[in-house]
Amino acid sequence: MNPLHLNDILSAARTIAGQPVLLKLETAQPTGAFKLRGALNALAHLPPDAKGVTCCSTGNHGRAVAYAARARGLKAVVCMSALVPQTKVDGIRALGAEVRIIGRSQDDALAESRRLAAENGLVEISPFDDEHVIAGQGTIGLELLQDAPELDTILVPLSGGGLAAGVALAAKAINPAIRVIGLSMDRGAAMHASIEAGRPVEVEEVESLADSLGGGIGLDNRLSFALCRDLLDDVILVSEAEIYRAMQALYFEERLVAEGACVVGIAALMAGKLPRPKGPIATIITGRNVDMTVFTRVITGQDVTLGDYRIEGRSYAA
Repeated sequence: MNPLHLNDILSAARTIAGQPVLLKLETAQPTGAFKLRGALNALAHLPPDAKGVTCCSTGNHGRAVAYAARARGLKAVVCMSALVPQTKVDGIRALGAEVRIIGRSQDDALAESRRLAAENGLVEISPFDDEHVIAGQGTIGLELLQDAPELDTILVPLSGGGLAAGVALAAKAINPAIRVIGLSMDRGAAMHASIEAGRPVEVEEVESLADSLGGGIGLDNRLSFALCRDLLDDVILVSEAEIYRAMQALYFEERLVAEGACVVGIAALMAGKLPRPKGPIATIITGRNVDMTVFTRVITGQDVTLGDYRIEGRSYAA
């Protein structure tokens, strides 16, 4: 899908950035998120005698794996923590996958997925630390540079790093000078903490508007950590309040329903946290599988409570 020019959106971002802003709308994917690219590529490389697949997920990867497995006639078991919104759990079950809710972190869900793979003969599909998943997500970088070869900067939501690694690999292979910046929330950003530490580390997972960006990267991470460490030009964190305002802006200006994880690039632009680019900027709107009760509170300017953290409501003003 071609990126769309933001003609009238985010006047603050236009003024600060001084360059056109482009959107890559992965919300139009059949499962509502970019994760389908990596899942389809991974399942295309399964051994012919595979009995089924399993994965851990914060929601969108599980939905993509469930969709891809159903298309192949394979069993799928998706392991998630209790922090995953119910709407994402329901979406995965609707695609015929078995769902297991394990613990309160993605590390707990990962351990269960690996147990199933070892004991039940299922093939584990990592949401980010898999060469085929990374390659599938990287097709976004190829499409962006095909449609907008003049791009100066790509803003990529950053969690386990499969998307960021794939996009950076593809984009920098075409244009080594292009900047690829990872964006995450400032509470529980595992890849950011790991890059800062110089090795994969654990972080406390907390509820966030950007729930899709939660979870660890795995202490035994083989691929995505090193790729993000070496290829990302910067990692920028945004607050829950900044995510809240960016969700409002995308809805009111472009009428787009998007998860909090999708708008971290817009949030950074609006908050003036990005270095001034020399050319057009693209940001990836990664998914639409948002809890609509929370989304409605955001766009109507109400307070939002995330565990013991409260975001003060604020009406949208262009």
